[in-house]
Amino acid sequence: MEEFDELRAKVNTLQEVRILLSAIIDSSQDAISVVDEKGLGLLINPAYTRLTGLTANDVIGKPPTVDIAEGESMHIQVLKTRQPVKGVFMKVGPKRKEVIVNVAPIIVSGQLRGSVGVLHDISEIHKLSEELERAKRLIRHLEAKYTFSDIIGESDVIKASIEQARRAAVTPATVLLRGESGTGKELFAHAIHRSSDRQKGQFIRVNCGALAEGLLESELFGYVEGAFTGAKRGGKSGLFEEANGGTIFLDEIGEISLNLQAKLLRALQEREIVKVGDNRPFNIDVRVITATNANLEAELRAGKFREDLYYRLNVIPVIIPPLRQRREDIPLLVHHLIGSFNQDYGRCVEKVSDEALQILMGYHWPGNVRELENILGRAIINMRLGETVVELQHLPVLAHPNVNYPELGYDNSVQSGLTTEERGGFDELQRQWERAILLVTLQKNGGNKTKSAQDLKMSLRNFYYKLERHALS
Repeated sequence: MEEFDELRAKVNTLQEVRILLSAIIDSSQDAISVVDEKGLGLLINPAYTRLTGLTANDVIGKPPTVDIAEGESMHIQVLKTRQPVKGVFMKVGPKRKEVIVNVAPIIVSGQLRGSVGVLHDISEIHKLSEELERAKRLIRHLEAKYTFSDIIGESDVIKASIEQARRAAVTPATVLLRGESGTGKELFAHAIHRSSDRQKGQFIRVNCGALAEGLLESELFGYVEGAFTGAKRGGKSGLFEEANGGTIFLDEIGEISLNLQAKLLRALQEREIVKVGDNRPFNIDVRVITATNANLEAELRAGKFREDLYYRLNVIPVIIPPLRQRREDIPLLVHHLIGSFNQDYGRCVEKVSDEALQILMGYHWPGNVRELENILGRAIINMRLGETVVELQHLPVLAHPNVNYPELGYDNSVQSGLTTEERGGFDELQRQWERAILLVTLQKNGGNKTKSAQDLKMSLRNFYYKLERHALS
């Protein structure tokens, strides 16, 4: 009887442990699946049913593949190897739910007794990632700042520009950002401010080309009451005054008039401003960053830009390369932009096809990164819901600078803007011309090689030979 009582107590204890263990597993928000040493379903929890749509009757006593819609059973792999697996992507259940699976072996007293798997819903992970990104964007919008980590690129030329900007950031010197439109000059300005000792101060951005001379002067330096008709009572603080202790970014600096250039020179040289309608100077402590896509040296020679101001602005010049000089960065930029457009447009685009990427890599990009963003955004809008790969037919037609191909709507007008080094010799121009014809013909026909060969009046065999020769196959 003592042995019977002892066994009954052990059974009761085991039952209590089992009930407690089941309650713990059932209360978990993670989907859990347990199989025995033969791989047959042993236990699932309610979270598993909510995620996969499968009940205990569908799983218990069944092979571990019963719930898999796409992928291989990690339970079977773990039972064979006795090694855990982590972060395996698969689709489960009749609704083909996307999940990340972690599976570990269950070993008791050295004996393999089964395995336990934990399934994480990827849609929840995506949702959390999107919420985090939205929070970052909100903070970034409130601060109106970017960092050097937001500048996408691994090419030598962009790395050199970033390094030059980093060195400039830690000094109080005036920085002149030079580059074509759309290369990211404002992004560099934000990053320089963020890396400077003024990062906690204001960052004021002014587009000098967007305002008339009189309005720009009053916006920059402010005005006193009665300075002109319509002036606010009590006057108005200027942007230089608002940026005191911080940074002011003057974009399109080459557009300001000679009269305003003289006043800007005083602000840089004497560290003081005079409000419109006043004659009293006001001391300021502002770091100035300017940017232009104009040829300041040509404007200097033409008498449209002051020489003394030029040397005040050009203390630390940072040259930002055009996109055509760093084509190897295009895949990185495309990947980054796709992620942004997925969030903005509610899409799930994964990549750009090799053929479409060839088109993007071969284009001259007169509008630089801004144009790439525009083209890729239009391509994604052209895609149907559910499509995940940007194909040739989704891209808008791009005029290639090296091609004189009027029947397809292409001309070589941009070619005249290239330097001698960028044009290359006759053989290189011929190679570019032939490659570009293949690209634009493929794009016109949505990647259809047979139709493209017919349009070019060449045999399909010869067309494939040309594709292979130019690494387009």
